[in-house]
Formats: sequence, structure tokens, C-alpha cells
Amino acid sequence: MSPTSRRLRVLVAAAAAVAISMVSASPVSADDTAVDFACQARPPIVPAQTFGLSAGVDATAPATVASGSSFTVALAPAPLTVPGSVGGYTVREIRDLKLSIPVPANATLTGQHLSGGSGLGSAPPTVGVANGRVVVTVPGPISGGSTFTPPTLTLAMTAGASGTTVETRVAGDSYGNPGLTFTARVPILFFTANVPTSCYPSPSPVLSSTTVV
Repeated sequence: MSPTSRRLRVLVAAAAAVAISMVSASPVSADDTAVDFACQARPPIVPAQTFGLSAGVDATAPATVASGSSFTVALAPAPLTVPGSVGGYTVREIRDLKLSIPVPANATLTGQHLSGGSGLGSAPPTVGVANGRVVVTVPGPISGGSTFTPPTLTLAMTAGASGTTVETRVAGDSYGNPGLTFTARVPILFFTANVPTSCYPSPSPVLSSTTVV
């Protein structure tokens, strides 16, 4: 391997390290549920890098609801911070952050909407339903060094049969089936490396639980 190729591989590996440290959560409060993610960054040239990420979600939901009645569940993520630099390398931004929530069982989803959030970049966040998941997308870009708060996701539902439970969780069970994804952009020499990152909850805690009576 030539010295230039070796140096390029070292620099791209540094980009992976940036992605590994890309997002840090604020301390989880007493009202938050901690979600521990297993993550994998996939930089060009060098092998994939794995790391852990912890975030908090404050869920608001009724403890019980009558069968056939309407109710809502609100999921409010805690603030997150993007470092301005890692190991001497500038963090330009992150883009295309996606968080997925499985459509809850034992209820019919009748609507979903986003509210609040701050520091989310020039493109507004969106929410949609696909393949049995509610997917929140924050296009960004979110600059390095900034703190942002993802929007609160509110799910409107109609309760199913009595004696069942309606739970919300973060989706995902592997790097190939993630519940959280984003892309880091890190300038290295004469190009900007895009480092896609996939995360899944390990384990996946219950964010809210409502008993249908």
C-alpha cells in the first residue's frame, strides 16, 4: 500500500471516529425512559465501526382507556448535541436523521403529527407511516457544535379489545433493521466523507403502556 493510500485510510478511519462520537444525549431526567442504542458507522474504505448511544424519551399516555375510545400518546425525545470537532477533525453536519416507532398493536392508528423541536436545520421534519412503522424524518442539516431537540411525536389511536395492552417502543432489532439512522458529513483532505450510521435499541424498553378496559 502506498503512503498516500495508507494516510487516506487513516483519515477515513478518523471520520468513522467522528461518527462514533457524533451525537450525545443530555442527561436522562427522572421522567425520561433511557433508550440504549447499538450503532454501526459505515465509512468508505475502512471496515464498519460499532459504538453505543444513549438517548431519553419522555412519553405521555393514559394508564387505562376504554375499548373503542380514542386516545393519544406523545413521545418527546430529549435534546441531543452534535460535537463541533472530534480528534482535531471538524464535524460539518449531520443529515437525514430518521427515528421509527412500530405502529402499536391492540389499537388502530388514526393519525400522527409532530410538534415543537428546535435547531433542526432549514428543512422541516416530517412524519409518515410505512411498513408498519411511524417514521419521523429530520432532514437537517444540523451543524456541528449545535444542540437540537427532535420534535414531539403524537399518535392518535382508537383502543382495541378490552384486556389488551397498547405499548410504544423504538423500532429495530439489528444494524440491518434499524430504528434510528443518520448520516455524518466530515471534511477530510480534498473531499467530504459521508458516514451512514444505523442504530437499534438494545434492549428495547417500553416507552408507554396503556391498558384497554
